[in-house]
Amino acid sequence: MTDALAAAPPPPSRKNPLQVWFGISLWKRILAALVVGAVVGYVWGEGATSLKWIGEIFVRLIRMMVAPLVFVIIASGVAQLGDAKRLGGIGVKTIAMYVLTTLIAVTIGLIVASLLGPGVGADLHNAAPQAVATPKSPAELFIGIVPLNPINALAEGETLAIIFFAVLVGAGVIVAGESGEPVARLLASASEVMLRIVGFVMETAPFGVFALIAVVMGTNGPETFLHVAKLGVCVIIGAAIQTFVTHAAVVRLGAWLPLLPFYRGCMDAILVGFSTSSSSATLPVAIRVAEDNLGIKPSVSSTVLPLGATIGMDGTAMYVAMLTLFAAQAFGVHLTLADYALVAVTTTIVAMGVAPVPSGSLFVLAAVLATIGIGPTQTAIIVGFILPFDRILDMIRTVPNVTCDLSIATAVARWEKEIDVEAYLSKKDV
Repeated sequence: MTDALAAAPPPPSRKNPLQVWFGISLWKRILAALVVGAVVGYVWGEGATSLKWIGEIFVRLIRMMVAPLVFVIIASGVAQLGDAKRLGGIGVKTIAMYVLTTLIAVTIGLIVASLLGPGVGADLHNAAPQAVATPKSPAELFIGIVPLNPINALAEGETLAIIFFAVLVGAGVIVAGESGEPVARLLASASEVMLRIVGFVMETAPFGVFALIAVVMGTNGPETFLHVAKLGVCVIIGAAIQTFVTHAAVVRLGAWLPLLPFYRGCMDAILVGFSTSSSSATLPVAIRVAEDNLGIKPSVSSTVLPLGATIGMDGTAMYVAMLTLFAAQAFGVHLTLADYALVAVTTTIVAMGVAPVPSGSLFVLAAVLATIGIGPTQTAIIVGFILPFDRILDMIRTVPNVTCDLSIATAVARWEKEIDVEAYLSKKDV
């Protein structure tokens, strides 16, 4: 009897709720939170605004990380390259790819909006005009890249200025040689610590996403799209084409890697981008998934992704192009082929200066509309018409911004032989 008891297998140990929770992939927890949040917001209605503080804390936690993370990650990544020429090579390839995908996104936006005609017959009489600040000129944008005070740039979250100073610091470490090694080790250690902090913050993502989606659904309701249904359909179609065709081509043809691991590996960043409507807020998550899920080495992820969070605005460029045609159709402005070309070039340029924050695209719309003769008064009417519904449209168009950054980082890493292909392929089994 004793022998029989001894031979019996031990009873299965029960997992506590925390083990079950953390045993589920983060992207699955975020996706579930998004669905539950939508249901709660729909049922609760305006009462869901009482959850707003949870979402705001989550967004603040992520944005808290952006400036210090961008600085230490870029400075450390540049220092690890060990060759200033290699840094220049990566930079040229990266910028060229961002310009190319942005131009493709604009073209897709113009084609989709031309075919569906979202502005034809639009009733703008009840739109409350909203003044839009004058966008910065290209010269002002370039001047702003060089900070007068790097510490102030960090405090103000001026991403381009932070990137510029971080590249200089990293290049200085390379040129300093042995004397710069202690600084290189410090930067590498700091970037590792920052990424661990990002991991802590991301564990709060399901709760933040739940609150953000509940508030959006509770205040706007599912009928929101009925007012701008055709424009919403345009955005969904354009975002889907850019995400699953253009960026898929970058990964498949540029990096010559299978697509399923890429989209599985990106899921955390996609869902955070969708819920926060901010490429900047998604940056810490994008860096983490690039290194942990896609196998991209820090030397590439730390240089490509922060740059992409600033200039990789595929979804934004596509949306601005669509709004331009929406305005032209609504006001009866006839566009020639030359006008389309001018809109495409102008949108590609100004999209790279859009602040990576919710509704940032509306602040550069005036610059594009001015090229086809639509003045400030009419622009204010368009912005007033779109603004009540822009948050939901913004959530959709942020997704291709995120996949743009990660697809280009994957391609550049492949070209530079800075990707662990086995780690990338392992996402097939997730």
